[in-house]
Amino acid sequence: MTHVASSPADLLQQLRASLELTADGSLRIVDAQRLQHEGAALIAWSAAFSPDEPTIRAAQWLARAAASAVGIESASIAPLYAARAAGKYEGLSVPAINLRSQVFDMARVALETAASMNGGALIFELARSEQTYTFQRPADYATSIFAGAIAAGWRGPLFIQGDHYQFVQKKYQSDPEGVAAEIARACRLAVDAGYRNIDIDASTLVDLSLPTVTEQQRVNAERTAEAVALVRELEPSMVEISMGGEIGEVGKYNSTVEELAAYLDGFSADLERRRPSARGLRKVSVQTGTSHGGVPLPGGGVAEVALDFTVLERLGALARERGLAGAVQHGASTLPEDLFHRFPEVGTAEIHLATGFQNALYDHPAFPAELREEIASWLDAHAADEAKPGDTREQFLYRTRKKALGPFKRQLWELPRTAEILDTQRERLQSLFTQLGVAGSRDLVERWVPSANEPLPAAPDELIAAR
Repeated sequence: MTHVASSPADLLQQLRASLELTADGSLRIVDAQRLQHEGAALIAWSAAFSPDEPTIRAAQWLARAAASAVGIESASIAPLYAARAAGKYEGLSVPAINLRSQVFDMARVALETAASMNGGALIFELARSEQTYTFQRPADYATSIFAGAIAAGWRGPLFIQGDHYQFVQKKYQSDPEGVAAEIARACRLAVDAGYRNIDIDASTLVDLSLPTVTEQQRVNAERTAEAVALVRELEPSMVEISMGGEIGEVGKYNSTVEELAAYLDGFSADLERRRPSARGLRKVSVQTGTSHGGVPLPGGGVAEVALDFTVLERLGALARERGLAGAVQHGASTLPEDLFHRFPEVGTAEIHLATGFQNALYDHPAFPAELREEIASWLDAHAADEAKPGDTREQFLYRTRKKALGPFKRQLWELPRTAEILDTQRERLQSLFTQLGVAGSRDLVERWVPSANEPLPAAPDELIAAR
């Protein structure tokens, strides 16, 4: 069982063989091997589970500072995507891995797997809606990723992304400026936590009842431009935070070339008005027939999806004509595994993967039966209002079990047979990385993504005082 520090002094004492805080508030690595194999986990567990807020802040700073000290830098993928738009490479669809649980271990395994294949082009992301039910604010998520990267022996750029910073339609109808303020706050928190990639999703505001495609996409384009303009004010010097937009809400109607053109035209015009000459989007998410999490069947399992690769190919080509890396595929992790090689073939810029990893955890033979029952009982008590008419027991549990990830976070991080589950996840990651073109992509990343040499935030006062 990994130690969870109870105070900043306890944290520094437990880490004394790995690192030390110097008199000027900077970090010195004492033993990089000890940090990788022991210290990183201690930092991650203390940040995730300490009951003491100063200890959490101290662990969060130590994760980011220690990552920087060993050569890991939170980076924007924008320069790589600019190279894709310019035709400098092809055959790569960057996986954006959405980690909802076991984040430290999953990040470590994903990076170890990529490193074994000389891969460097992969993103770790968390959707804004998932922050609540997984008990992970941006600082919490980034800390787990930084610590996982240290434990993996990673070096170089590390891509962390805020996914689906979404305008909730029902709330927007009654309080549009309030929702816009929520998105602005979410962007600020992400940038402060070290995220250098953010996707804005105002596709929920598309109104298909309006007479023209331009009118249908107008609010989507304008609200996205507003968020991008804000991020351009927030981003550090010498860094272009990679920004993404979305034109078709996942699970709804397939996107069209006309919609994408109208959206990009509207977005560009509005961004120029708000912030002249500002850099816009690097990618755009489109709807191709998938749905988030897949569609559960009454007796268990997930329905087969009729994904339209032609939509991806056509819209990706248009996006590249407009200076973007291409189209982004959401809701893909529950697709048949033998389909993934198709995404690079049709020029997909990025592919988002989430529920498949969650399913591999919950449905693994090594997952404790008693914990599964405890979670089911918790869902009966706390998620009953989310049941859909006609749902079977299996469908209800499949739809709602993500809501248990936060309340059962520590039990899931400390499962007795975690190693067996991670071995299965590693095999899936290997297959996905091979098909998506991640193998060998470290050379591309090193060529196109320069170091920004960002200065670290100052160490928390409580940590300084605990020296």
